[in-house]
Formats: sequence, structure tokens, C-alpha cells
Amino acid sequence: MSTLAFLVRALSAINRLVGHVFSWLALGIVLVCFAVVVQRYFFATTHLWMQDLYVWLNGAMFTAVAGFALLRNDHVRVDIFYRPAKVKTKALIDLICVFIFLVPFCWIVWVYGYPFVARSWRIYEASANPGGMPGLFILKTFILAFVVLVALQGLAMALRSILVLSNSEHLLPADLRYESDGSSH
Repeated sequence: MSTLAFLVRALSAINRLVGHVFSWLALGIVLVCFAVVVQRYFFATTHLWMQDLYVWLNGAMFTAVAGFALLRNDHVRVDIFYRPAKVKTKALIDLICVFIFLVPFCWIVWVYGYPFVARSWRIYEASANPGGMPGLFILKTFILAFVVLVALQGLAMALRSILVLSNSEHLLPADLRYESDGSSH
């Protein structure tokens, strides 16, 4: 069981690190958007690549932090039954839902996303906008990163559920345990 606890900590640490790093893109998005607005309304000029940049930063940020959001339990969930449930019930729900919903979702996104990303790399796809940014293929790669990070966090959720169901949740640090008020961070 200590190996499972180690894996939960390691997988969660990956998403925590990625989440903390990529959440800083929000500041970049605001700064670039502000610069575009200032250019447009005060200097009557614009650079299309800058407009692409804040949209691309937004896409990169939200796909990269999806696993972190799952770790923090920040995704939308219907809490009518889950929130008041006992810890073991929550663990069982999470375990079942990881395999019924999350794993198939990740598989579908990977299967359909991989050819899309591979084609983009083959042609070194760039922005469709004249004067736009090069390197759209890099942004599209975040689709696959999204799948990997969410799947890894789903695995961590499943392993955590197994630890709870086997009465070994005490092997996890407090921030990775279920809390009695319904949230788990």
C-alpha cells in the first residue's frame, strides 16, 4: 500500500507543478491583451501575432492545468449525492467514475487528437491569419499533454480510492485525503 501512496503523491506532484507553472500564463494573457488594446485604441495599430498570442496562451494554460484542476477537485460535479456521502462512498464513486468516464474520455481524445496533432507537426502549421504566429503545431500538442495530465491524475484518483477502501488513506499527506466536508484538495 505504501507503493500506491507513493504513486498518488508522485502523480499529484506532477500535476501540482504543471498547474503552478502554467497558471502564470494568466498574467501573460492579461498583459498581452492589455498591450493589444493599448496599441489598437491609443496608437491605431495592431499586430496580428499578438492577438494570436493571447488566444494561444489561453489554450495552453487551460489544457495544461486540467489535471491540476482535477487534483484540486475544481471540475464541475453534480454534488447532490457526492458531497454528503461518506468518505468510502466517495472513494467508490471516484474509482468507478475514473474507469467508466475519465479513462474512455482520455482514450477518445487521444485517438482523435493524435492524428490532428501529428498532421500539424508534419506541415509545421502556423496561424491561418496573415501575419499571425508561427508554431500552431506546438499549441496543438497541448491537446495530448491535456490527455496525459488528466489521465495521470485520474490514475492518482483511482489509487487514492483504493487506499481509502483498504483503510490505508493515512499513508497519504493531509492535502491528498478526502475531507469530511465534501471537498478534497
